[in-house]
Amino acid sequence: MKLGYYVLAAVIILVDQWTKELVVRHMELYDSIPLVKDFLYLTSHRNKGAAWGMLQGQMWFFYIVTVIVVIGIIYFLIKHTKNEPFLGWPLSLILGGAIGNFIDRVFRGEVVDFIDVYIFTYNYPIFNIADSALVVGAFTIIIATLFDNKKKEEPINE
Repeated sequence: MKLGYYVLAAVIILVDQWTKELVVRHMELYDSIPLVKDFLYLTSHRNKGAAWGMLQGQMWFFYIVTVIVVIGIIYFLIKHTKNEPFLGWPLSLILGGAIGNFIDRVFRGEVVDFIDVYIFTYNYPIFNIADSALVVGAFTIIIATLFDNKKKEEPINE
């Protein structure tokens, strides 16, 4: 079962890097292709910071944080997924996403983003596969934690 966690992370990394490479090779920076008019676009964008462009140009910070996060996730995968196997899948998503964006920062000096979504008139910040994996993984852990805490608070009827 543990091998599956690493396989999922590897698939996320491979798909993330493959899609980013396609964007870099076949689109000019800021080119945009409508996929679903007024909703979903493929837009070539670069980010030298974190989500939503925060901390622009602070690459040293992202290197350190990513290494710590990756080590922490691998530790949790090894030590804590025996008793909580569900935890491994969202951690694998986070691991794959963190490494995917880390590869960009190390080899490109910036993160390639390309998924551009409009929600009514709001243009959501452009993101990539790694970002999606990070968000889904983190959201899943938060929801699971909330349900687990709620279950622990319920009185036991005997």
